Amino acid sequence: MAPTIQQNENAGICVIGGGAAGLMAAIQAGMCGEKVTVLEKNTRVGRKIGITGKGRCNVTNAEAIADWMPHIITNPKFLFSALHQFTNTELQEMIESAGVPLKTERGNRVFPVSDKARDIIDALVRLAHRYHVRIENEAEVKEIRRDGDGFLIRTGSAQYKAERVILTTGGLSYPRTGSTGDGYRFAKGFGHSVTDLRPGLAPLIAGADWIGTLEGLSLRNVALSFTDRNGKKITEGFGEMLFTHSGISGPIVLTATSFLQKYTRSKDLTIAEAGITAHLNLKPALSAEQLDARLLRDLQENRLKQIRHALKQLLPERLIIPVLLQAGILPSAAAGELKREERKELVRVLQDLTFPVTKDAPIEEAIITTGGVRTSEIDPKTMESRLVPGLYIAGELLDVDAETGGFNLQIAFSTGACAGRAAAGSLNRKAE
Repeated sequence: MAPTIQQNENAGICVIGGGAAGLMAAIQAGMCGEKVTVLEKNTRVGRKIGITGKGRCNVTNAEAIADWMPHIITNPKFLFSALHQFTNTELQEMIESAGVPLKTERGNRVFPVSDKARDIIDALVRLAHRYHVRIENEAEVKEIRRDGDGFLIRTGSAQYKAERVILTTGGLSYPRTGSTGDGYRFAKGFGHSVTDLRPGLAPLIAGADWIGTLEGLSLRNVALSFTDRNGKKITEGFGEMLFTHSGISGPIVLTATSFLQKYTRSKDLTIAEAGITAHLNLKPALSAEQLDARLLRDLQENRLKQIRHALKQLLPERLIIPVLLQAGILPSAAAGELKREERKELVRVLQDLTFPVTKDAPIEEAIITTGGVRTSEIDPKTMESRLVPGLYIAGELLDVDAETGGFNLQIAFSTGACAGRAAAGSLNRKAE
């Protein structure tokens, strides 16, 4: 049986991908009075939204949009218009109008009061239905091609005609959510170029044997920086980090990864080739002199104990031996017999525990994909392709990314909103 031809009346809009950018594009186009169809390959929309913020959904960041640019790692100027056209304030008002109250936590991170990402997805679906958006699940797009002034979209069982197409299929991270790179293939098919795709906001693999002994250890209020093989600092951060079975993760690590990717991409190197070293300051709130005084007091109070037992009030127990060994001090040495030079070296290591970074985690384990459709080929005000009139590209498909903390989801919502409004606006002008 031949596939069914489905066509929107009065110049339809077809959104490919029902994630954050796709749902917002559909909602905005629907608000403009257009008939919109969302084609989603999964059994339900919003799969990736459901795992953001550890299942709580860090929906945006409440910091004033005017102060956002330093948080955007790749192509911040490109995003200036989109972020101001559809702001974090507008997003929050929209979600709360759909019945989901929000709260702001440390770092201006915005979450649903319920701490359930599912509530955000349900709110977006309700909004889509309010504006008569048609959502087709289990509709994996196989092909998109020009058809006169419009487009022909083919799935496994049907064909759809649309006058405008909005690509929002996501990147390559978390492929189980449906982000398997389809959008890059479609974009390339229309002549777009795609920059090097790498993992962003991802854990890092470390080349030190002792790292594995610390698996599960979480550190707060530490400083972490990274240098290249020449000792030049690439990026630094302060906050929380976590040791994994093979490396490090946590908020300051995830943000650092994207900066490291930006650096290595500019040099056309991998992280391993760049010779990157991590520098962990375990006591950043203290000067070297203050830390030395604190250490001297602990050693004197526990002078008859082995030094590994004398440092339990200063460090997590599992971290003591790695620190002592890097300082060249035997863990069994008597605390009261530590020489001044040894104590000074211990202070130095406490504020500069180093280990090599050999690579980042696979892109499948990254929160976002860095790289994407080249932004010079996209109109920053409308997200319309400069190469193919009527084709819009938004969300993670674009070569844009930001720090962790709700910024990336807002970018998806803002670029999706611009695409939806612009696609609807172009149809309205055509009708006139």
